Amino acid sequence: MYFPPMKKLLLQLDSSRLASVFDRVVAYDAGADEVLSYGGIVPPDVRDLIYGLIFTRGPRDLAHSAVFIGGADINVGDAILTAAQEVFFGAFRVSLMLDSNGSNTTAVAAVVKIIETMRDMKGKRAVVTAGTGPVGTRAAGLLAKAGADVLITSRRGPDGERAARAIIARFGGKVSCVEMREPSQAAGVLEGANVLLNCGPAGVMMIPRAAWAKRPGLAVAIDLNAAPPLGIEGIDANDTSVVRDGVTCFGALGVGNFKMRVHKECIAQLFTRNDLILDAETIHDVATGLPKA
Repeated sequence: MYFPPMKKLLLQLDSSRLASVFDRVVAYDAGADEVLSYGGIVPPDVRDLIYGLIFTRGPRDLAHSAVFIGGADINVGDAILTAAQEVFFGAFRVSLMLDSNGSNTTAVAAVVKIIETMRDMKGKRAVVTAGTGPVGTRAAGLLAKAGADVLITSRRGPDGERAARAIIARFGGKVSCVEMREPSQAAGVLEGANVLLNCGPAGVMMIPRAAWAKRPGLAVAIDLNAAPPLGIEGIDANDTSVVRDGVTCFGALGVGNFKMRVHKECIAQLFTRNDLILDAETIHDVATGLPKA
């Protein structure tokens, strides 16, 4: 009896009501043959869905199956990832990737650009604005892991302190927090900074140009906000290693192009084996292995 070639199947578990079309399209572009998309997923749903994925193929064929976890809420995404790992036993396991709201791939892309520019982060001071969000916490953690002295900002001090403790618990290194409620406070926050990474919400200007332009010691500034007004005044969304006022600048689209390369490469690698767990740290490993464009 003839059996057609085994398809690469990606199970998309999305915590949002509607599974992300963006993530599904990227999965197809990265080589998945079929994407089985489910929205509104919570951890108790995970076991039976993954059972359906792993029990229909023998252990030797499970590298052709994988799971992508997405959705707007990174905390639910983390819980789904944990629930998925708890389902596996023996050889019955598949590779997993967590990228809720693009937080891991975006944070990794920004950090890789920072480290490529700085070369060595040890002892460097990195300011991550809106560092309590999913992208900010992961970027701050990866920078701290690389040896930077990281300062995250938060509009509410207690939230920032909790986030800093959580980042240290996971990634190690040095992370502290400062309350920054208004753009007028940015200049003070940037005292002594070598790196500036804005992870603030879309359409909110966080850093006035006067606060960062020609600032002594500031070498890199990255703005991940693509919607006007941009988060760092004076940086263009398309900037890719553009020097402005003595600072090497990257805009959201400049980082986004690399983020897409990372995202696609991670999806492709899910189908190379059946035991990968791609979260912030391991996605960073994938990104650093990509050839420069």
